[in-house]
Amino acid sequence: MRNSIIAFLLLVTLISCKEVSQSELFISNTEDLEQVMSNAKPGDEIVLKNGVYRDVQIKFRGKGTKDNPIVLKAETPGEVLIEGESYLKFGGEYLVVEGLHFKNGFSPSNAVVDFKISHKDAPDEIANNCKFTNCVIEDFNKPKRDNSDLWVQFWGRHNELSNCYIAGKTNRGPTVRVSIAGIESINNYHQIVNNHFGPRPVKGGPSGETIQLGDSYTSMSPSHTYVANNLFEECNGEVEVISSKTNFNVFKNNVFYRSEGSLVTRHGNYVTVDGNYFIGDGVNENYGGIRIINTGHWVVNNYFYGLKGKSFRSPLAVMNGIPKSPLNRYNQVTDVVVAYNTYVNCSSPWQFGVGQNLAQADVLPKSEIRSARAIRTTVANNIIYNEKGLEKVVVENDKADGVIFKNNIINNQGLEFKDFDGGIVEATIELRELSDNIYIPVGIPDDFEAYDGFDFNTIDTDLLGVSRKDDKSIGAITGKNVSNPNILDKSKYGTTWFSNEIEAKDPVTHNVSNVEELIARINEASNGDIIALASGFYNLDSSLEIQKTLLIQSQGNERAQLVYSGEANTPLFSLQPYGKLTLDNIGLKGNSENYAFSSLKQNMYNHFGLTVQNSEISDFSYVLKVYKESFAEHITFKSTSISNCENGIELSEETNDKGDYNTEYLTINNCNFNNIKANVIDYYRGGYDESTIGGNLLVSNSTFTNCGVNEKNKTLLNHRGIINVNITENTFKNNPVQFVSILWGAKNNVESENTLVNSGQIKTEQNLKLTLMY
Repeated sequence: MRNSIIAFLLLVTLISCKEVSQSELFISNTEDLEQVMSNAKPGDEIVLKNGVYRDVQIKFRGKGTKDNPIVLKAETPGEVLIEGESYLKFGGEYLVVEGLHFKNGFSPSNAVVDFKISHKDAPDEIANNCKFTNCVIEDFNKPKRDNSDLWVQFWGRHNELSNCYIAGKTNRGPTVRVSIAGIESINNYHQIVNNHFGPRPVKGGPSGETIQLGDSYTSMSPSHTYVANNLFEECNGEVEVISSKTNFNVFKNNVFYRSEGSLVTRHGNYVTVDGNYFIGDGVNENYGGIRIINTGHWVVNNYFYGLKGKSFRSPLAVMNGIPKSPLNRYNQVTDVVVAYNTYVNCSSPWQFGVGQNLAQADVLPKSEIRSARAIRTTVANNIIYNEKGLEKVVVENDKADGVIFKNNIINNQGLEFKDFDGGIVEATIELRELSDNIYIPVGIPDDFEAYDGFDFNTIDTDLLGVSRKDDKSIGAITGKNVSNPNILDKSKYGTTWFSNEIEAKDPVTHNVSNVEELIARINEASNGDIIALASGFYNLDSSLEIQKTLLIQSQGNERAQLVYSGEANTPLFSLQPYGKLTLDNIGLKGNSENYAFSSLKQNMYNHFGLTVQNSEISDFSYVLKVYKESFAEHITFKSTSISNCENGIELSEETNDKGDYNTEYLTINNCNFNNIKANVIDYYRGGYDESTIGGNLLVSNSTFTNCGVNEKNKTLLNHRGIINVNITENTFKNNPVQFVSILWGAKNNVESENTLVNSGQIKTEQNLKLTLMY
């Protein structure tokens, strides 16, 4: 018997050795890589030698096993650079990729990393149980902003994105999407864990999410995606940092740090949002929290700090739905629980009826009217603390009559508020600091007990993982066994080898006295440097290319003068990707046919920026010409005189009416515009898209004289479709137009204290009719 057992074990060992090679195969070129991958066995490790691999399109096929996956990895994590027109696609089972760095390129496909290999005339190769880990994708953008792609696209089941750093996406499309079209991709149980999602700059329109789970037309499908222990740092692409569009997803222990958007249950039902941190700075109104749509969600144990967002970006925004909503619009909120959360120094922490738009019924079809209020929703056992009392703890954009409030406590500094039948109780509580940005409310009365709602026993731990068994406390943290969670320790997230921390350096000042030196110093300078121009004239006949962050200023009080004689329709300053220019105390003069500033006509794959202050600009065809698919987060003209130009500031080429626009913030302050014939300010956003809540126009303390003579629509300041407009304390004199401005009253368009002399009128249209995007 003993000999039989030994023989059996030897046989098993021989079979195992035959199936698992466990070899390490070193590769230094893409041709060998393809051949080695095609012959890989379970347990093989394919090692890419350190170096730069350009235009490499990896189709990683194979079938590993749970205990012996096939691994493709860098020789040294971070020392294998994937550049140019490159991508990685998984097709098979138990495949692992680790240690790669994607930069200086873009994917020629629809994704950088794809858990599927597609075929036109054969079934797709779907990935299951595959992993992309310990890698970096940064600034891997399509050349054109409107060209959509994804940086990580999930298909199949049980795939994983973990311990990666991903940042810098500027073109259309979510950074990460879980796609579930097809029965092989539903009930997928994917994991997105322990990643550092670094800054995603503002996109300037929709389709800039960091994570999107499903889409509108698969939104009733079960996904079960698990998103946990990630850091979302300055993920500002659009109003939705995460857009959950499928059923049964879980968001747990994530940190949203100064991200200008929210975690949104956009479509789909039965989402759990448990133990997440939403950290603002107490100032920026764009930092959001959680926005609720649809059915059956549980929002528990979350901590909100310093969030000043309102409406769509409120700490908790509960939306109105559309009766009998189609799949791609807004379903009514029903059967939601919001319990055991803590709000510290947040403005309007709870908003209900967000998106209610009955006032726009005359310009929108009935199918767009959001009139269905939240019902069967419970808000219980939450704590609100404010250093400054709130006039409205609950903001009712529509009645919150379908919401039950139970056993919530607020320190509202004695300011009266609506308590919803005693469901919100005033108490004198204080804060105990646990760490930066994290405070524990203390001093809750001993006899105050948590509301015991249906299934509340399933909320069995607090934000810090401490048991709630036999505990009657409320809020996100019970106060027992408290330790510092170190939520902003970046070493807890992302790769083992990459950090986005950049050591600050003092700018270098380059003194310049002639044109040759100016051109040379612009090319040689580092990001953030200063170029100081001696007084005098600088005659230029070709464009200055700006591809980095620079300050160009005059050396003393006497203003240096740049005179541009370049060809018609060319700019003095060509603002290119990454080019962020500040001009201070500079004179610019053209030949009436060329431009002072412009973006590139194409391939603006990253943002530019422009600030002009204390300067004079004259005799150009355009002061600023921004072409389609170009975007700047900030464009500012301050204390500057602009005169005798054919056109002023034009940002109006995003005419596809898909919600896009050319800058997030256009600021004009203390400027003089004189004899600008057309397009004095032309700033356009087209397409009805209620979730796009930009751009932003401020025109203040400025004077406009003899402008607009060639303006075809007889309107001086054109800003159609821009959501936030403030025109204040300006003087408009002798401008031959019918309207100075036409404001969108239903949105945040306002004017005040303006003086109009022989310049038409400022008109407010309450409801502006726009093309529907859907």
